[in-house]
Amino acid sequence: MRLNETELGLLLGISRTPLREAIKTLASEGLIELIPSKGATVRRFSKDDVRHMLEAVKALEQFAGRLACERASEAEIDEVLELHRTMLLRYRSRNRLAYYKLNQAIHTAIVRCAYSPTIAEMHEILQARLKRIRYVGNSEPEKWAAAVAEHELMAAALAKRDGAALAKVLGLHMDRTLERVGDIV
Repeated sequence: MRLNETELGLLLGISRTPLREAIKTLASEGLIELIPSKGATVRRFSKDDVRHMLEAVKALEQFAGRLACERASEAEIDEVLELHRTMLLRYRSRNRLAYYKLNQAIHTAIVRCAYSPTIAEMHEILQARLKRIRYVGNSEPEKWAAAVAEHELMAAALAKRDGAALAKVLGLHMDRTLERVGDIV
């Protein structure tokens, strides 16, 4: 879809300069394509694009999970586990948006606990690209329940500081995420 800067500026109530800066930022994140003489268009991701990004997220999170189990403080582990408990409450109340935000916060927190700025930066870029796709992946009750079960295994492995187990379940979670979103892409 081509972005009409004039309409978008009016809709958002902002001038063209900040809008163009925002578009450049989205382009740098891979969400918008800038086509010379044609303007900006929203990037469409193919199933292969999503698979490749999830493979990269899988590798980053597995490595980060191992490092987090080694490097995180007890307080940091407790914070991630508290996010998990709160996420479960949102799941039980069927608040999918709040659940999803906590889900993403958990993944980000695990990566942050690895204390690797490079991994965190790459993860953030990919998370931004996959945000909408991953959100709709839990739209069916059985898919959502499966994702929650995987998060339960993640929390248990993290609580034990079992890096190998955490890496394994993070890998499984990313593989199943591709299955969950595959029919949407």
